[in-house]
Amino acid sequence: QVQLVESGGGLVQAGGSLRLSCAVSGRTFSSYAMGWFRQAPGKEREFVAGISWNDGSTDYVDSVKGRFTISRDNAQNTVYLQMNSLKPEDTAVYYCAARRGTATRYRYDYNSWGQGTQVTVSS
Repeated sequence: QVQLVESGGGLVQAGGSLRLSCAVSGRTFSSYAMGWFRQAPGKEREFVAGISWNDGSTDYVDSVKGRFTISRDNAQNTVYLQMNSLKPEDTAVYYCAARRGTATRYRYDYNSWGQGTQVTVSS
């Protein structure tokens, strides 16, 4: 397993931007698919975006398509989530997660998680 540490959350007005980072420990980061999930109060943790380990293919939940971009820097062992045009409904704790194999949308497929970073979007 690898260890993950998120950063970059904060308070932003609607329409603003934030970039989340997830630093991953371990020498085999490049072989892990990475995902970003979020959990709002009283709601289930939901998939936001994923990126594969080999060809860099990406996947997004419909509600963030065109606004969020997931990327990875294998040399820096870091995955990013660029969030633009933020909306109040994006408010949540954001988690990054890792798994061997392909990126999926299912939280239970991921066996390594960060501690989460709070994103709050004011209207």
